[in-house]
Amino acid sequence: MKVCIKINGQIYNLDVEPNRRLVDLLREDLGLTGTKYGCGEGECGACTVLLNGKAVNSCMVLAIQADGSEVTTIEGLSQGNKLHPLQESFIEAGAVQCGFCTPGMILSAKALLDENPHPTEEEIKQGMAGNFCRCTGYAAIMRAVQAVADKNP
Repeated sequence: MKVCIKINGQIYNLDVEPNRRLVDLLREDLGLTGTKYGCGEGECGACTVLLNGKAVNSCMVLAIQADGSEVTTIEGLSQGNKLHPLQESFIEAGAVQCGFCTPGMILSAKALLDENPHPTEEEIKQGMAGNFCRCTGYAAIMRAVQAVADKNP
């Protein structure tokens, strides 16, 4: 099936199998390996991307469902060599341990802050609830997200 998807600002016209998942299209077909494959069941959040600005588990989205949509992966957040404020904050707060969950965490945080620029601690917890860190780095992750929220106008 033919799909047209705007990914990180670039338009892709692709032929995909009807059962091809978005996570596989991104990682295997396009080489955007910042999107991690974790559980394959929509439980861990490692594969989180933004689909039309909303955080989704790309392991639960078929590529054909993204036809006509805009997808942002972790690779699409930085502007050249300039990191996104969330990426910088995760580094500064020490919120990156093994790094496997980090892309999904950052994209979930971006979706949260885009919708609610000044979330409470509880709202951050709720907004990040679909993302798991196996290294138990949640305190640093919360600090990183809160630091960016505190800088929002």
